[in-house]
Amino acid sequence: MLPDFRVRQRDYLLEISRLLTQELDLEKLMERILRVSIEMLAGQAGIIALKLPDGWRVAAAHGIAPAFLSYLTPLLAEEKVRELDVIELNRMLKELTYTASMGLLNGTGLPLATHGQVIGVIFIFRNYPDLFTPNDRILLQSFADQAAIAVFNAQLYGQVTYEKKRLDALLESAADGILILDGQMNIERCNEAFSTMYGISREEIANKPHSEIVQWKKEPHGSTLEESVANGWPLTLNATLYVEGDLKRPLPPTLPVGITYAPLLSDEGKLRNVIVAVRDITHFRDADEMKATFISIVSHELRTPVALIKGYASTLRRADAKWDKHTINDSLAVIEEEADRLSKMIDDLLDASRLQAGGLSLNQADVAIPSLALRVSERFASQAPKHKILTDFPEKFPVILGDENRLEQVLSNLVSNALKYAPEGEIKISGSILPEQVVLCVSDEGPGIDAKDLPHIFDRFYRSTNAVKQTKGAGLGLYLARAIVEAHGGRIWAEGSSGSNTKPKPDSGARICFSLPR
Repeated sequence: MLPDFRVRQRDYLLEISRLLTQELDLEKLMERILRVSIEMLAGQAGIIALKLPDGWRVAAAHGIAPAFLSYLTPLLAEEKVRELDVIELNRMLKELTYTASMGLLNGTGLPLATHGQVIGVIFIFRNYPDLFTPNDRILLQSFADQAAIAVFNAQLYGQVTYEKKRLDALLESAADGILILDGQMNIERCNEAFSTMYGISREEIANKPHSEIVQWKKEPHGSTLEESVANGWPLTLNATLYVEGDLKRPLPPTLPVGITYAPLLSDEGKLRNVIVAVRDITHFRDADEMKATFISIVSHELRTPVALIKGYASTLRRADAKWDKHTINDSLAVIEEEADRLSKMIDDLLDASRLQAGGLSLNQADVAIPSLALRVSERFASQAPKHKILTDFPEKFPVILGDENRLEQVLSNLVSNALKYAPEGEIKISGSILPEQVVLCVSDEGPGIDAKDLPHIFDRFYRSTNAVKQTKGAGLGLYLARAIVEAHGGRIWAEGSSGSNTKPKPDSGARICFSLPR
């Protein structure tokens, strides 16, 4: 028959074995280990302290006064005990329990050690004079060895759980779509961003082959994943792939994307997973198209006045010709007109650049809109003999707070636009008063605005097909007008495109209005 302490040892080791396999919550594990240890050694109190990167910390306590723990915890956290060995910790605990007059007469402590390092200490107290025997220490040591493994596993589990939560947070907070593929190129997981950009739920995407989800409208730029795998990819851990093209989606339209594939290999070099980052590159493509448009328009629009100025200046300088005064004046008028057009275009480009960099600044003061409109109409009337430019404002039109120069720029752009598209007829600058805002409109008797152009007329560099053929310009006038109006807290629209259910009829003229707060 086994001695009593052997029976106890067997029973308690069985208990710790169950803890080792059943409990992974570190806090609960500490409490159970301490309870079993106290029972095993017929003690009345105990603590477990864990050695953490920033020092010792009491992880569990039983039968210890809270006042004692409140004193012990900061003491363990002091710099001087960060490298404290178990013997020194035991000595300190004995002194503290004696000083605190807790009635704990005896104590013994042993390290919790695993993988060659101390991860903590367990300390058991008795309130009677019997000393802890060598058998008690052997029993506790056997228990501590097993408990250390359980604690170590629980800590690892906690770290893994934390890393998983962090990974989940990273995946779900990412703006790019992310897919995780297994070694057979099936989708193990996708984040919400990819689900949103693709247009179906994550449940519908999960477990599908990559080739079923990632399909291209036309041949992409770069090798596809399937082509690369067929050629032996990946050969190394850092062998990333990048492919760019138009991704097919369950519902049109296609989506321009850039996809990066990063392999995860095992220690043996076997492909375990592929991390797929999917980026929407629509704005990059739009930027490239806008850049190409800008270069095309600007190069053409700048070259034309420069060529005319140079041509007329060279003609006037010819030594073999004598020009009459009328011819000279006409030539100089063309040079002046083209120089003004060149200067206006440069100013518009600078304003567009300022907008791109962070917006226009306003120098606000009281503005009398009717007087401003009259000044604009008189200036253009001398330049447009085929047009009649009128102003129409009600009496007592309110003075508004705004940047007079910028508002004059808006009206000038709108009138200039009307002059371009209406070969002749009446152009009217009118105003109306609403309870919280004023509305200004510029209307003409030209061909009107084509319905397909309405959504785009205020876009940067946008010019209708007819405009490109018939008129000069860089497509910045209405874009800048919108920016200035919005900077004042107003809005701008073409009649029929906003605030109206009717679209302009062909040959009914164009009417562009904007509002300003009173």
